[in-house]
Amino acid sequence: MPSASRRQPTRTALRWLLPIVLVLFFLAILIWLPWQARQMESNERQEQLIADTLWVEQTIRFQLGRDEEALRALASELISTNLTPEQLHTRLARVLKNGHEFLRVAWLRPDGSLQGSSDAMPLPLPSSPASAATMELSRKTRKALYTQPEIQSEHSNGAAAPVAAAVMDYHVPLFRGDEYLGDLVASYQTRVLLEEMVPWWFAQDNQVTLVDRDDRVLARRAAAGPGHGVYTHKRALDLPGANITLVTDSVKSEPKLLPNLLVGSVIVLSLGLLWSLLALWGHISRRLAAEGALRQQMSFRTAMENSLVTGLRARDLEGRITYVNPAFCQIVGYPAEEIIGKLPPMPYWAPEAMVEYQTRFASVLAGKVTPQFETFFQRPDGERVPVLIFEAPLVDSHGKQTGWMGSILDISDRKRIEDLNRQQHEKLQSSARLATMGEMASMLAHELNQPLAAISSYTTGALNLLKNAESQHSVVAASALIPALEQASAQAQRAGQIIRSVHEFVKKSEPQRQQIDIATLLEGIRTLIELQARQAYVSFRVSIPEHLPPVLADRVMIEQVLLNLTRNGIEAMQHIPPQRRMLKVQAEYLPETAQVSVAVIDQGHGIPEDVAQRLFSPFFSTKAEGMGMGLNICRTAIEFHGGTLSYNANPQGGTIFTFVLPALASTAKPET
Repeated sequence: MPSASRRQPTRTALRWLLPIVLVLFFLAILIWLPWQARQMESNERQEQLIADTLWVEQTIRFQLGRDEEALRALASELISTNLTPEQLHTRLARVLKNGHEFLRVAWLRPDGSLQGSSDAMPLPLPSSPASAATMELSRKTRKALYTQPEIQSEHSNGAAAPVAAAVMDYHVPLFRGDEYLGDLVASYQTRVLLEEMVPWWFAQDNQVTLVDRDDRVLARRAAAGPGHGVYTHKRALDLPGANITLVTDSVKSEPKLLPNLLVGSVIVLSLGLLWSLLALWGHISRRLAAEGALRQQMSFRTAMENSLVTGLRARDLEGRITYVNPAFCQIVGYPAEEIIGKLPPMPYWAPEAMVEYQTRFASVLAGKVTPQFETFFQRPDGERVPVLIFEAPLVDSHGKQTGWMGSILDISDRKRIEDLNRQQHEKLQSSARLATMGEMASMLAHELNQPLAAISSYTTGALNLLKNAESQHSVVAASALIPALEQASAQAQRAGQIIRSVHEFVKKSEPQRQQIDIATLLEGIRTLIELQARQAYVSFRVSIPEHLPPVLADRVMIEQVLLNLTRNGIEAMQHIPPQRRMLKVQAEYLPETAQVSVAVIDQGHGIPEDVAQRLFSPFFSTKAEGMGMGLNICRTAIEFHGGTLSYNANPQGGTIFTFVLPALASTAKPET
């Protein structure tokens, strides 16, 4: 009994305690819900302000980026084009007209003086230590930089009283090679930046301010009055050289609690269920719409990838292929299911290039991928496909690299075109050699006539000597016949040398680079050069150092270049006195560039200015019967070997044509 009496009060207390706890819990919920709603609204406003501030910051930075691109393009134009002062002013004024945020665009010389300006009456730019320091820093780093905005005074609406305004300059250094030409300077008014780039709806709800690193106000826009300081956010503008912060202050105040917590809580609880149902329905509708849009985007992406002719290949960090498009499968000849998921070695790797593939794959795993390179793949039927590959890191939404993305181009057609162009160029060179020999035919007939006539004379004399000896029944002494036969043999060798030189020059052969000595090469065609020189009464001299290093070149192509240049030099001296007709070929080694220089020097009429501008143009010739391809072929042949062909006026009259070829460094010796 006593124990039962003790349990009864306990049960009664629990019976009353549970409703009290529930009521207190309900009251706590009624009190907590409005406070929580107020807190959520405050957080939502703060988050919305942050998102809008980020959007405004991106808008300003995007517009400044467009301005930077326009100014860099203008800088490239100023460097590459010589503009008159009027044209320079017009070009700068056009940039100012296109960008309302610009206050002024000017070109400063290296000493800070004004080269040109967008103003109608150019005035010197106001100089400041910050601007001068920025100009010096941009010159040293060769990078475009902003200056820290400075407060300057200006006149507004024609008023006499100056108004303070912050001005920021953007310096773009101008370099032509290593020559510093000054800075292209664009001046911004920070006030205009806010007026032009901050949307009106954002300015209606927020006070927007630009401050410097010392929190000094540079510009402010407050269409609906000053902010209340409740919801604020700061965002630094990422400008090279300048420290500017975008500060937003909402004009909204903190949300207020409902006057009657109980009534408000009941209303909120009553409407909460309806709102939750509506929210659930809206969420489902939005989710269905998002899924439909996602399916549409996937279909669009799939159709776009299937229509590409560029092969796409994605690999993870281990080299495993994770994605290929149909164009890639068409290039390598394997279906996607046989490639995706595979690790190297790949089935489309050619056996003879396996070491190259493995080396490149090891560099990819080490993070040292080559952005662009050429190689070839092997299809299942054994066909080799030349390809051009572009590699780039594959980055996820968090900025973390997850693999590599490659773009593959089939360059088979380009290779075939290159081979066809090479074959056509070889045919053109062969035609040019045949044309050269056609012009030399008459001179060859005259030149060969002399040794043949001498051979005939010597052999006739020997026969006569033998006949006389036979008629007189005497023995002819060998000492009488040997000189005549030796002379006949020498003249026959001379004629044979001329024929061999012509044959070696005109015969068709594939270009073959080999080690060539310039002196030996010139000696091989010296007979042909002297043949033309004698016909024109031109003296021919050669000056080649004893230890001149050899070059790696095609002998026939370099012979054709020398014959074309010497023939042009001989023809250029046809109308000058014979005693001045001197043609020289001299060579030297250039140790500073490791090149061999060969110069063909004549003392002819020289090259007029109007002809010099089109001298190497195809089909341009000063000769009535010329095809206009000689010098063009010469320059192409020299550039094919990695050299250059140029010309200069001869101080003694005439022209000096010079071509340089890379020397074999291992055999180069210093001249003594």
